[in-house]
Amino acid sequence: MDFYQQKQKDGMKKLRELQADLPPLTKEFFTGIADRTSILTRINYAYDLRIFFDYLKNEVFHKAALSITLADLNQLTATDIEEYIQYISVYEFHGNENANQERGKARKLSSVRSFFKYLFNKDRLDANVSAKVSFPKLHDKEIVRLDVDEITRLLDEVESGGGLTKRQLDYHAIYKTRDLAMLTLFLGTGIRISECVGLNIDDINFRNNSFKVTRKGGNQAILYFSDEVADALRAYREERLDIEVKDEAEREAFFLSAQNKRIGVRAVENLVKKYSQIITPLKHITPHKLRSTYGTALYRETNDIYVVAEVLGHHDINTTKKHYAAMSDEVRRAAATKVKLRDPEES
Repeated sequence: MDFYQQKQKDGMKKLRELQADLPPLTKEFFTGIADRTSILTRINYAYDLRIFFDYLKNEVFHKAALSITLADLNQLTATDIEEYIQYISVYEFHGNENANQERGKARKLSSVRSFFKYLFNKDRLDANVSAKVSFPKLHDKEIVRLDVDEITRLLDEVESGGGLTKRQLDYHAIYKTRDLAMLTLFLGTGIRISECVGLNIDDINFRNNSFKVTRKGGNQAILYFSDEVADALRAYREERLDIEVKDEAEREAFFLSAQNKRIGVRAVENLVKKYSQIITPLKHITPHKLRSTYGTALYRETNDIYVVAEVLGHHDINTTKKHYAAMSDEVRRAAATKVKLRDPEES
């Protein structure tokens, strides 16, 4: 079983666990959308619907969530849904206090609207009252990415380890080549973190500098990389082939953890954070921010948003625009030097 098959299997198990907290009427929804949504999408729906039904249990029907029926849902009004959106500003769930800003509210409303729309289209509800509820107004978020000089400093830091603690340097001596290959791959291809951890040894072809990835939705694609990226990957591959992996299921993994298993998402996030905080402590840099860095750099070089969309694997061109919209930061930064408050010659 390969990485993606295992991920699918684990996702199905997680979805069943979440559905155990939901009323039986939701089973039809998850079955009906299975062929047109990813397992991750359905898991996110389940998380959001658990909170919605917990709200209905506590604030509307005052009965167990598992006993809520279609007849109960038919009693709901658009006002009930609007009150739910206000409720999740600050709420308790399973003994923990949680809060949502505008984007969290929008996502949870989207899940509820998808659920109601499905049931209404299947003639299971008399009306889709959720469709009458407007999404919260979303304010644009500042796009965070590395500047050109920060990219250089980040890669230099991975090579030298100059800003690491003594304890970190012990690990750096062992994993420097791996870390450099991984960050170079992020910055040189815009690969997603899931695609990075899912890479196998045989997915990389050095004859034409290409590699195979499984993208969101399960589609496979061939991406290409520069000679600079190739050098970093090839250096790590030489070390990787000398590492004995005992777990048969992990033997094909390209990037390995300290336990000689396929490296996980959290470990990759931590190593990106470790190095990036040294060179730019005021920016919260994640693997996705490295992807944004690549998208912005690619647009700067090509001036073609469709090329960027194709390489990054975006289905919606509006998603791609976020990567080059960040270039407005450069305009603002340049503008800061244009207005002179005092004439230097008069000082």
